[in-house]
Amino acid sequence: MAIAPTPSTRGGTAQSGAAAAFAVVTCLFFAWGFITALNDPLVAAVKGIFTLTRVEAQLVAFAFFIAYGLISFPAAGLISKLRPMAAILVALAMMVGGCATMLAAANLAVFPLVLVGLFILASGITVLQVAANPLVAALGDPKRSHFRLTLSQTFNSLGTFLAPILGAHLFLKGLEVQDGTVVTDEVRAHALAGIDTAYVWLLGMILALGLFLWASRKVVNGALPPQQASGKSVGTLIGEALGSGWALAGGLAIFLYVGAEVSIGTQMTAFLNGPGIWGHSDAPFSVPLLGWVMGSDGVRGVSAEEAGKAVAFYWGGAMVGRAIGSVLLSRVSAPKLLSTFAAVATLLCLYVVFVGGVGAGFVALAIGLFNSIMFPTIFTITLERSGASEEATSGLLCTAIIGGAFVPLLVGKVSELTAYHTALIVPAICYVLICAFALKARRAITAGETI
Repeated sequence: MAIAPTPSTRGGTAQSGAAAAFAVVTCLFFAWGFITALNDPLVAAVKGIFTLTRVEAQLVAFAFFIAYGLISFPAAGLISKLRPMAAILVALAMMVGGCATMLAAANLAVFPLVLVGLFILASGITVLQVAANPLVAALGDPKRSHFRLTLSQTFNSLGTFLAPILGAHLFLKGLEVQDGTVVTDEVRAHALAGIDTAYVWLLGMILALGLFLWASRKVVNGALPPQQASGKSVGTLIGEALGSGWALAGGLAIFLYVGAEVSIGTQMTAFLNGPGIWGHSDAPFSVPLLGWVMGSDGVRGVSAEEAGKAVAFYWGGAMVGRAIGSVLLSRVSAPKLLSTFAAVATLLCLYVVFVGGVGAGFVALAIGLFNSIMFPTIFTITLERSGASEEATSGLLCTAIIGGAFVPLLVGKVSELTAYHTALIVPAICYVLICAFALKARRAITAGETI
């Protein structure tokens, strides 16, 4: 789908147009990364505000990520009929509606309305991802699609790094989340006001981004190759995707990856705040950058707010890893790098499960570094090998993000029955299976296998 250069100056114009279009679309990756990572402090906050169990608090992740399962294929059908930029603008309008619902939920203090708002917001993000991931792959040389998507995901990770810091500051000040903690009306009101503030700013950011993209639509559309609307129905797209073994394998890998990443992130605040990890320790404050971001309140141990800010380093690891991965992927095959990162992530989870203690807090944060390249490499590996059309494969892969809805519920239940740190056995199993997918992809390169 890349634009072929011509001997004339039009080749240079096309390349510069593709570069400008890539920069415009990359802004979207930052926005949805920020919004998604804001769920981590939100899970901890609603647990305290509404006195929820660990599993009930994970309904935040469920409401958000279930949208991917319900909306991805309709989104692929929409994109098959519209130019990508038109679909992206529709997605941003849906996200504005989700933010407005979240504002109503914060002011009325109604937890079910929080879930509705998150579902609407995630529905818009789903359309955005179905459109933007293959769009980035199309804006340039197909041989560098892994590089471009990983680079865009680096900016996505910048958003995920900043969101927990802001969210913990707004949602968790004075709010404790350990089981049995009593939350006063004053603390509850402060947390709800923080949620209101966050989504007011998000609403403004999305509106500004929408106006920017509307003004830039000709740049993006002009950089894309000619495209005819396929007009395929949702049923046709589903049938195509289900008929490809690689599309199904890639979908399972995405399901497991997102489920593992989200379940670790959404429980990280309570995990770090736990008495067996950092709850009674000042060790994190001795680490220069980490301690500065967490900002000690002078009381021994790590509070919920301080732990929530530390979660930024879980997502920050993904940001650093994607920047490094962008370079590595120009030298190492995507399946080989994916298998290596998945194997290391497995070992880190097993350390947390079987060793625990203060050191486990640092090890858990490091898992983010090895999550870094998993989504973009699974996505592009699958697109390269799938026998289904690009929109059908993309629709299935984005549907598979529903793993972020179900795996966290399972991890929440395991943590209720055991402890937060032992619940990481579930993500460990996910990473083992992702490693198996990558090893199969490495063998498929040699065999020339495409199904």
